[in-house]
Amino acid sequence: MKYLFLLSTLFVLASCTNKPEEKSLEQLDKKSAREVTLKTVTQGDSVLHITTQHIWYNGEQVASKSDTIKTELAPKTWGSVDTANTLGKVPIYVTVQ
Repeated sequence: MKYLFLLSTLFVLASCTNKPEEKSLEQLDKKSAREVTLKTVTQGDSVLHITTQHIWYNGEQVASKSDTIKTELAPKTWGSVDTANTLGKVPIYVTVQ
């Protein structure tokens, strides 16, 4: 009986936690915002790392720019070679300042 009470208490507490509501990108207000898109494109033995930015202010797009960095698909390094891990498949980490 104690276990049933403990289990039901935990269930009630878990269901009462306030989780912030996530909005899809289509619902976000672009009236004043900065939109950044990161894209990786593999072309033969090269990888294109493409960053595109759009800046919105008072409902108008005031600036837009795209930058591309080109690297080898599998650069030669001093460490051991991981053939399954190429630059087209490595994770993307984003830092916002």
